[in-house]
Amino acid sequence: MSDSDTEAVEKKQMANAAQETVTDAFSFRPKVLVVDDEERIQKACHRLLTQEGCEVALADNGIKGLKMIEDAHFDIVLLDLMMPGMSGMDVLTGIKARHPDTVIIVITGYATLEHSIETMKKGAFDFLSKPFSPQELRVVISKAIEFIRTLQDIASEKTRMRVMVNTLKEGVLTTDHQKSIVLANPAFLNMIGSKNRSCIGRHVNDIVSHPRILEMIDQALAQTSGHFSEITDELNLIPEDSKEEKIIGIRCFPFRDRLDRNLGAVTVFHDITTLKKMDQLKSDFVSMVAHEIKSPLNSILMQMKVILDGLAGDLTEKQTEILERSTDKITSLAQLASELLDLSKIESGLINQERETLDLGQLIKDQVQFFRDQADGKSLRLTQKPGPDGLSVIANRTNIEEVVSNLISNAIRYTPSNGKIDVWCDQSDDCVNIHVADTGLGISEEDKTHIFDRFYRVKNEQTRFINGTGLGLAIVKSIVESHHGTIHVESEPNQGSHFTICLPKPEYDL
Repeated sequence: MSDSDTEAVEKKQMANAAQETVTDAFSFRPKVLVVDDEERIQKACHRLLTQEGCEVALADNGIKGLKMIEDAHFDIVLLDLMMPGMSGMDVLTGIKARHPDTVIIVITGYATLEHSIETMKKGAFDFLSKPFSPQELRVVISKAIEFIRTLQDIASEKTRMRVMVNTLKEGVLTTDHQKSIVLANPAFLNMIGSKNRSCIGRHVNDIVSHPRILEMIDQALAQTSGHFSEITDELNLIPEDSKEEKIIGIRCFPFRDRLDRNLGAVTVFHDITTLKKMDQLKSDFVSMVAHEIKSPLNSILMQMKVILDGLAGDLTEKQTEILERSTDKITSLAQLASELLDLSKIESGLINQERETLDLGQLIKDQVQFFRDQADGKSLRLTQKPGPDGLSVIANRTNIEEVVSNLISNAIRYTPSNGKIDVWCDQSDDCVNIHVADTGLGISEEDKTHIFDRFYRVKNEQTRFINGTGLGLAIVKSIVESHHGTIHVESEPNQGSHFTICLPKPEYDL
C-alpha cells in the first residue's frame, strides 16, 4: 500500500470516528446558528449539521445574527469574521455579552496566528479556515459538543451537591480565602437565627455575629502549608427569633487545592441540644452512683490493703490468696464504672474532639516505651518494627493513644511469658495502618465475631484467670469509627493475634 493510500485510509477512519462522536453527542439535538454572508457556506453547514441531527438556523450578516440570538438561545454559533456591515469580532463580543455559555467557532478565510489569538481572547472556542472539508467541520463540532456536555455534567453535579447540602440537618457554611460566603445551607441559617436567605457573595461578618465562629474561620484560614488541624468547639446560641438556647457543636477546617494552598474554610454546625440534655441526665446519674458506690469500694480497698500489708495481724497463705483475688475483683468493678462512662461519651459524640496532624511513628514509639516495664515483667519482647518515615494522620491525640495503649495492654495480658509483641505502622492506597501483633493465646473463629461487643470476653481454660471488663475493644472500635476508620483482626487459637487499624490519609479526611 502506497503512502497516499495509507493517508486516505487514515483520513477516512478519522472522519468516521468524528461522525460517530458527533452523532452520539447530538442525542440532545443542539441548536446551531450559522452566521456567514456566503450562501454556499450556509447551505453546506445546514446540510451537514441537519444530517447529523442538529437544529440549524442561518443568518447572512452579523446584525441579523445578533437579533436571532436575542430572541433565542443557541448552543453553538459558527461565525464568519469577514462580513459586511458588522464585523465578526463585534458579533463575537455581542454574543458573549448576551450568552456567555454559547460555544463560538470562528470561520475565516484569512486565518493567521494573530487572528486566532485575538478570537480566543474574546471567547471563541475554536476556528475553521476556509475552505474546510465536511470531516473538519465534524471534528470541530464534535469537540464543541463534548465541551458542552462536560459543562452540563459539571452543572448537574453542582445542582446535586447543592440539593444534598441544602437537605442536610447539619448546618454548612463555606467561605473563600477572603471570607466571602460561597455556600450557606438553610440549616445553618436557622441555627444562627438569620432571616436573610440571600447571603452568597456577602462577607461572613455581615451574616455571622458570634465572635468565636469568626475566630475559628480565621484560625482555619491562617493554617500554613503542610499543617492541617480541625478546630472544634461547642457554643450556646440563642437565635434572634427564639428564646430557647441551642447548644451547637462546631467543626471548622480549611480546604485546599492540589498545591496545598488555602482556598477557604468549611464550617459544620451540629445541633446537640437534645443530646446534651440526655447526657446531663446520665451524668447526674453517674455522679450519684459514684458517690454512693465508689466511696464504699475505695474504703473496702483501703481496708483490704491494710490487712494484706499485715498491719492487722499475720495472714495465712490461703487468706492472702483470697484477699488478693477479692481486691482484683473490686478494682475491676471500679474500672468497669470508669470505662462505661468513657464508652457512653465516645458513642454519643458529645466530646468535641480537637484533631491535629499526628506522627504515628512517634506516637507508637512513646506507647512502646510506656509499656516496656510491664512487658519485661512478663518476660515478653515488646518492639516497634520499622516503618515508613513521616506517616501521619489527622486525629485526636488522646483517642489514638488510648487505642494503641488498649491493644498493647491486651496483647501483654493474653500473651504467655517468653512471647513477643510487635507494633508498627504502614500505608496502603488510601489508608494509614496501625498494627499490633502478638504470639499470644489467639482467638477462635466463633469469638472473633463478638470480641468488639460490649462486655464480651473470651472464656476458656486459658483466660479464666485473666481480669478484664470486656469493654476495651468496644472502646477501641468506637474511637476508630469516630475517625472514619476500620479495625479488623486475624487470629487463630495458640497462634497469636494481629489487629490492624485503618485510618484515612490526611488528604481524604474531612
